[in-house]
Amino acid sequence: MIRRVDPLERLTAATRERTAAGLRRTLRPRTPAQTLLDLASNDYLGLSRDPRLAEGAIEAVRTWGTGSTGSRLVTGTTELHTALEERLAGFVGTPSALVFSSGYLANLAAVTALRPGLIVSDRGNHASLIDGCRLARCPVVVTPHCDVAAVDAALDGARDAVVVTDAVFSVDGDLAPLRELHAVVRDHGALLLIDEAHALGVVGPGGRGAAYAAGIAGEPEVIITVTLSKSLGSQGGAVLGAPEVIETLVDTARSFVFDTGLAPASAGAAAAALDVLAAEPELATRARDRARRLAASADALGLETTTPAAAVVPVILGDPGRAVRAAEICAEHGVRVGCFRPPSVPQGRACLRLTGRATLEEAELTEVTGALTGVRELIGPYSARNADPTRR
Repeated sequence: MIRRVDPLERLTAATRERTAAGLRRTLRPRTPAQTLLDLASNDYLGLSRDPRLAEGAIEAVRTWGTGSTGSRLVTGTTELHTALEERLAGFVGTPSALVFSSGYLANLAAVTALRPGLIVSDRGNHASLIDGCRLARCPVVVTPHCDVAAVDAALDGARDAVVVTDAVFSVDGDLAPLRELHAVVRDHGALLLIDEAHALGVVGPGGRGAAYAAGIAGEPEVIITVTLSKSLGSQGGAVLGAPEVIETLVDTARSFVFDTGLAPASAGAAAAALDVLAAEPELATRARDRARRLAASADALGLETTTPAAAVVPVILGDPGRAVRAAEICAEHGVRVGCFRPPSVPQGRACLRLTGRATLEEAELTEVTGALTGVRELIGPYSARNADPTRR
């Protein structure tokens, strides 16, 4: 007699293991009327509900319809897309840009389509860059976090190499040493790919990004990726750099060639966000200020954090169960925070992730301090306070 095997048993068993380890994820739909102060989102400038962005999206839909109708190489490129690309390139300080339907796809394209002979990747890079490295089918050297000397050594004798790094790292919130990395890749004839997802809109003069602030945005060996879904309050992504890079992506990047173009509403909202940033460059400064104040509050309570370079503020708690409980305590105090556990962070580095939104008011900052005080009183600080906060 043939024993019938449950094809889903291994998935059920894996789910049980994740549950026991405190690593289950749950979808929690938001309602239109939020009851909690939001410090979990990537809406760093508070623009996602700005009427000016809504009007930009609505006007784009009225003009172009609800969808882009096809891939960018068929019918999915409109005058709206090309105008947004010109605006993005001008804002960030690069010769040209190419818009994608998500920042994740932009990173996959930028890493894989360059056909590198070697990739040198920072250990703290975002999953989209890591997946790009895996799909590139070439040797990859993973270097210690922000270790310029290790990058220099990895490039020794390499040909057609690409160094890949976040500008601002998505959990620890620290800034990559971009000037030093640029000097190294220039010496070795390599390319430098910088993911500005958490820097655009927050870092640099008027939020023009970390590469712009470092004075390297328009250099021929520098390639920048951005997302439109964080500071710009919309959806989508882009790759920015030399015309030769953009031409290569248009011809060969699978996540561009075979993907439906960015929806008109998202393009219209992103263009409106650039208008807002041009009119209100102080928003970037406000976001950084709010992040520093959140970090100072956590530090004053004895909770482990880092010095934020942009809007991201981690509060390290170590164990996943402690992080989940801490997020619950914050919600009980009226504050929604991010809760990051493995594999999003390394083992032993589970944390809360707060974002210093530019629109946070004084009373709201006080409310957050109250929530963090509740965390400190009920579960205490991370026991390994002196652990390396940048380990990956």
